[in-house]
Amino acid sequence: MHTRTFVAAAVGLGLVTLSACSSAADGGAGSRTVTLVSHDSWAVSKNVLKDFEKQSGYQVRVLKDGDAGQAVNKAILTKDNPQGDVFFGVDNTLLSRALDNGLFQSYRAKGLDKVGAAYQLDAGRHRVTPIDYGDICVNYDKAYFTRHKLTPPTSYADLVKPEYRNLLVTENAATSSPGLGFLLGSAARYGDSGWQDYWKKLTANGVKVVDGWEQAYNEEFSGSAGGRKAGGDRPLVVSYASSPPAEVIYADPKPSTAPTGVAAGTCFRQIEFAGLLSNARNTKGGKALIDFLVSKEFQEDMPLNMFVYPVVDGARVPAEFTKYGPAAKDPETMAPDRIAADRDQWVKTWTSLVLK
Repeated sequence: MHTRTFVAAAVGLGLVTLSACSSAADGGAGSRTVTLVSHDSWAVSKNVLKDFEKQSGYQVRVLKDGDAGQAVNKAILTKDNPQGDVFFGVDNTLLSRALDNGLFQSYRAKGLDKVGAAYQLDAGRHRVTPIDYGDICVNYDKAYFTRHKLTPPTSYADLVKPEYRNLLVTENAATSSPGLGFLLGSAARYGDSGWQDYWKKLTANGVKVVDGWEQAYNEEFSGSAGGRKAGGDRPLVVSYASSPPAEVIYADPKPSTAPTGVAAGTCFRQIEFAGLLSNARNTKGGKALIDFLVSKEFQEDMPLNMFVYPVVDGARVPAEFTKYGPAAKDPETMAPDRIAADRDQWVKTWTSLVLK
């Protein structure tokens, strides 16, 4: 998914984000170490991880490998000698690529019966397990629009209007999962015959493209704490519906309202999965770790660490999400088989249109 964890603040909250540079070569079937490979946004509360380690007898090592798109591509390239046992963070925009390349082996997680059927996109074979969902949406800087007496955009169509010229920054669809999600959302909205024309208009209206979420949100976007510090001058950014609560939670002092908002008509539903890597050395430990990821304890701990929604029925959602970052009511979606059939060509065409 993206890099979206507010790391500096997370350290202050006592969250653990372990990192390892070696592969799983020192593990094995009898090893008490299990290695998780993920994108940079992985985070879990220290006490929750320790509960798993105590109950299972496994020590968890985490290897972070950049943005989700980069991490998936590297995992595919190293699948014959994987860096770890479990991969977390492949989403529905990239799922077919991972499955078609044989990245995962089948495993039906314990507790999967409590995961909503809508999230189980590989239900027949169980090569991946749904872990969370969220919405990729355009966020806006409330202060900017107030100062300029300008109404924030609410839809894809608004973004190509003259009044929003040179205001939007998005991520590269070829290298970033939120960037790809925004492209797929526009394709879902305008169809095969309309999305290219939409992007021509968006490009003509001054959209800025950067490599990944971290740069877009924490450097270019004027509404985020990081962006303000970096001198960002773009008041519109492709991010997540859950980004506004993060701006409240990590602010000191905390504002009474979120400084950023969400353009509700620009959202695309993203589902993230974990899978047991095909050539994992510690398959038993990997299975235990996947079971943990769909446990109620982890699912309820996850939202305020990675700013995503749980997929397990009955898992509590933090009040901050309900107040500042509710899930989109009617997000754009796309069937996995359509993504699989058209994604690579769409990205190629998008690149020629936008990055020429």
